[in-house]
Amino acid sequence: MIDLSGKTAIVTGSTSGIGKAIAGQLAHAGANVMINGFGDPAEISRIIKDLSAASGQTILYSPADMRKSDEIKMLVDQTTASLGAVDILINNAGIQYVSPLEDFPPEQWDAILDINLTSSFHTTRLCLGAMKRAGWGRVVNIASAHSTVASPYKSAYVAAKHGLLGLTKTVALECATDGVTVNAVSPGYVLTDLVVRQIPDTAKARGLTEEAVKNDVMLASQPTKKFVAAEDIAKSVLFLCSSSADNITGANLAIDGGWTAH
Repeated sequence: MIDLSGKTAIVTGSTSGIGKAIAGQLAHAGANVMINGFGDPAEISRIIKDLSAASGQTILYSPADMRKSDEIKMLVDQTTASLGAVDILINNAGIQYVSPLEDFPPEQWDAILDINLTSSFHTTRLCLGAMKRAGWGRVVNIASAHSTVASPYKSAYVAAKHGLLGLTKTVALECATDGVTVNAVSPGYVLTDLVVRQIPDTAKARGLTEEAVKNDVMLASQPTKKFVAAEDIAKSVLFLCSSSADNITGANLAIDGGWTAH
């Protein structure tokens, strides 16, 4: 059984989907967790209450906007002040927009790069020093199958996820002798709110029905023909945070139903 008692974790983009599942796994393993993201305040309060009661750990919430470096600093400062220095950082926040490049709104490009890539630079630079001083730390970046392969109409997302994998490898090398591991997890399609929201745009861009997008576009890439479960990703992240993964760093763990095996 993985024991993270006494550890402090930040999970960005964790009020729903993959991030929420990861926060749950870490809390049940004994970590105190700062969750982050947008959503209905009543629903977020319920998430905090339920997870705290089920795990027995301290669960806090920050509404920090991952597009803004000053709010990211506030997130880290608030976590450190309330829970102690950050031991585990899960960079999960992400957004998507689907469009042919010539029609791609520049403001959407900027937002996707800011949230999916640049935010991880800021959170990591702010947490890494304390991890090095402690001689232990875990950074897990939630990338995507699109960190190594591309799909049409997703120029910003693919660019950001390729960049995130490069950031992962670079930081892993920089702290390889400090007891800090830095890894990426690259899921295939998970039927999260983010994916559900992009289905109509993809259908429009490709001239397909929404059902055809699911079966003939998304799952066409995954030999298993199944969407990946958020809990499967969360359990893999938990493993990377364990002592069994001390010598796994700079890796990219594909959880994509065989997509990138092609």
